[in-house]
Amino acid sequence: MKMPNDPFILMSYLNTQLRDHYDSFAELCKSAGADAAEIEEKMKTIGYYYCAEQNQFRPGK
Repeated sequence: MKMPNDPFILMSYLNTQLRDHYDSFAELCKSAGADAAEIEEKMKTIGYYYCAEQNQFRPGK
């Protein structure tokens, strides 16, 4: 699965996938063969962090 490169589009894509298909970010990364740390670093560049309780990337920490 190819993920978008632009951080804002990636955030939207991730949140849609998490909402519609996955119970956790770890599950999404495993399914996509993606590096979770790399994605989290990219999301930090726009001020977004994964919130496990809401299963989505949200602004702030």
